[in-house]
Amino acid sequence: MHADGAGLGKVQVRLKWDPSPYGEPARHLDIVAATYAAGDPYGRPEYVVHTESRSPDGTINMTRHSETGLGLGFVEVMELEFERLSSAYGRVVVGVAIHQNGGPRTFGDLTQAGVLVVEGYRRLLADDFTGVADATAATIAEFTRDASGAWHLTELIRGFDSNPTDFMAEMGNVRG
Repeated sequence: MHADGAGLGKVQVRLKWDPSPYGEPARHLDIVAATYAAGDPYGRPEYVVHTESRSPDGTINMTRHSETGLGLGFVEVMELEFERLSSAYGRVVVGVAIHQNGGPRTFGDLTQAGVLVVEGYRRLLADDFTGVADATAATIAEFTRDASGAWHLTELIRGFDSNPTDFMAEMGNVRG
């Protein structure tokens, strides 16, 4: 939270991982965000944002996407503009899912994987997935709106044994 008590504004979730070794199928990870109604923060998501989508109002979207991990540093980035998000929403859960094409893969199978959540130059959360090494998907953070309308982050590193589609349906059931 800002020193002035305003809560979070524009936040980025950044993801990195090393590409597959030569001859192996590509390692493909996705950042996923599920948005929940203020009146039902643990119900069904109002909408889910991932590689092929963005929020209806453009406040949550992918600004960078990789299907291989190739590139320098963080190769996948999602931006969340909480200062613009409608008051109809009271909770956003962000996670990472590993595509399972080419056989089962877990976070423990990846090298140099990591996620970073920042607001401007301020680091809010960083993790290397070692705590969820046996998982195929993981929640990372829960953002909630307080009574004053300010958004706050809670670390929510929880592993799942799900494919990306099932994970999008399950990820909001976790309570921070």
